[in-house]
Amino acid sequence: MGGKKRRRMERPSIHPRNKYSENPPDFALLASVYPSFKPFVFLNRAGRPTIDWTDFNATRELTRVLLLHDHVLTWWIPDGQLCPTVPNRSNYIHWIEDLLASEIIPKTSTAGDKVRGIDIGTGANCIYPLLGASLLGWSFVGTDVTDAALEWAERNVSSNPHISELIEIRKVESDGSMSCGEGLHNNESFNAKGEKDVSETSAGDTEVLPPSSLHADLSSTKSYYGPPVLLGVLKDGEKLDFCMCNPPFFETMEEAGLNPKTSCGGTPKEMVCPGGEKAFITRMIEDSVVLKQSIRWYTSMVGKKSNLKILVSKLRDVGVTIVKTTEFVQGQTCRWGIAWSFVPPARKIILPHVAEKNNQSFMLEGLQRQFSAINVLQSVESFFSTLGASCKSNASSFVVDVSILKDQCNAILRTGVQGYNENNYQYMPETCNGSSCLPSAFEELCFRILVFQQIPGTLLVKGSLKDRESPGSGFFSSIFQQLEEALKNKFCREKAF
Repeated sequence: MGGKKRRRMERPSIHPRNKYSENPPDFALLASVYPSFKPFVFLNRAGRPTIDWTDFNATRELTRVLLLHDHVLTWWIPDGQLCPTVPNRSNYIHWIEDLLASEIIPKTSTAGDKVRGIDIGTGANCIYPLLGASLLGWSFVGTDVTDAALEWAERNVSSNPHISELIEIRKVESDGSMSCGEGLHNNESFNAKGEKDVSETSAGDTEVLPPSSLHADLSSTKSYYGPPVLLGVLKDGEKLDFCMCNPPFFETMEEAGLNPKTSCGGTPKEMVCPGGEKAFITRMIEDSVVLKQSIRWYTSMVGKKSNLKILVSKLRDVGVTIVKTTEFVQGQTCRWGIAWSFVPPARKIILPHVAEKNNQSFMLEGLQRQFSAINVLQSVESFFSTLGASCKSNASSFVVDVSILKDQCNAILRTGVQGYNENNYQYMPETCNGSSCLPSAFEELCFRILVFQQIPGTLLVKGSLKDRESPGSGFFSSIFQQLEEALKNKFCREKAF
C-alpha cells in the first residue's frame, strides 16, 4: 500500500503541461542524435542509460541538447556558471502561466494578451527568458550584475534570433541605476562555444532599505546587503505582469556544496548572499511594498521549506491581497515557489473554509535514531486526542482516522495560524473568531493521517479529508500545519540554518 501511495504523490511533482511530464528525457536517443553527448551516457546498475550527475560537463551538455532538441534553442555557458535543469525550470514557467491565467486578481496589462515579466538574476544561462519566450511568446527583462553573466546571457539571446526581440538584458549597477541593453540585440550572432575572457567582476554593495515593520520573531533574519533587486531596476512607470527569481539560496559556498550527488556549477554571486535566500526574498518583499501594483505577480523560488512560513508571515504583515505557494519536485531536488500580489482581488477573497485543498503532506527529515514510524503514528494520535478529537489508529497500516467537532476546530484555530493553506494560501485582512469562522452547516471534520517511510531517517506524513466536498478544508489545512510543527519539534534533529 505504501508503494502505491508514494507513486501517487509523485504525479504532481512535474507540471502537467511540462514537455517532460509524460516523456522524460531519453538519454539513449539523445546520445544517438548528438555525438557530443554520447561520451557522457552509460548504463546504470538497472541497465538504464544515465549520466554522472556530479560531472558539470555532463549536466551542461544535457541541458544544451535538451534545449536544442526539444525547444530549438542554441545555448551554452562557460565553466563555473550555474547550469539549470530544463524540466525543473519549465515547471516554474508553467506555474507562473497558471497564476496569470487565474481569476483571483484581474488582469492589469494594457498590452492586450502580451505578457511581459522580469527575471531577477537571469545569469549566464538566461534560462527563464529563453524558455518563456520560446514556449509561450512572453517578453522578458533579464537582469544581472556581473560582466560574465551579462555577456553570456546576451550571447544566448543573440544565438536565437527567432526570439531575441522578446528579451532585453538589463545591467544592474551597484548604485541602484540600471543600464539597458541598447545595441546588444543588433543581429550579432555568436558561436555557442565562443572563446572570450569571461572573468567575473564584483558588483559592490548598496545601502539597504529602512527595515519594515515585520514580526518581532523574524528579527534573527540577516539583512540583505548587495545590488538592487527591484527598486532602482524597473524604469519609471514600467508595468510588468510578473517577476521571477532563483535567489541565492545559501549563505556560504561551503553550504552550497553540501550536496555531493549533483554538480550544477554556480558562482558566488549566483549561489550566495548574506542571510541566504531568506534575506534576499525579504528584500524582494520590501521592494514590492514600494512598487505595489507595478508588478501584478511577484514570485520567487524557495530552496528551504522551513523558510516558507517565515516569508508568508512577512507577507501577511505588509498587507498583500493574496499569497500562493507550490512545490517543484524533479528527480532528487525539491524546491518551492512563493507568489504574492497587491492587486485587489477580482472577487471577494474566499474564507479558508471554502479552499479546495483536501490533501496535505510534509516530510519528517533527519529523524532521530531512537524514533521510528510507529512513534510518529502514536504522536499523531496523541496530538489530536489531546485536542478532544476522536481517533482510531491502525498500527499495521500506519493510519489514524480523526474526527473533530465544529467547536473543537474553532478552539484549535484560535490558538494557531488562521486560514493558512501552504499550497493555496489566501490572506483575509479581517480576522474571524469563534464559530463565525465556520458555516452553520458544518458540524464535523473527518480526515485520515498516514505515515510512510521514504528512506532511513525520513518519513512522509500525508493527510486527506474523507469528504472531498467538506466546507472545512481550509481549517483542515491549518490543523495539519500545526501537526507538522509539533512533529518536527519532537522528532527531527535541529538543522543549523
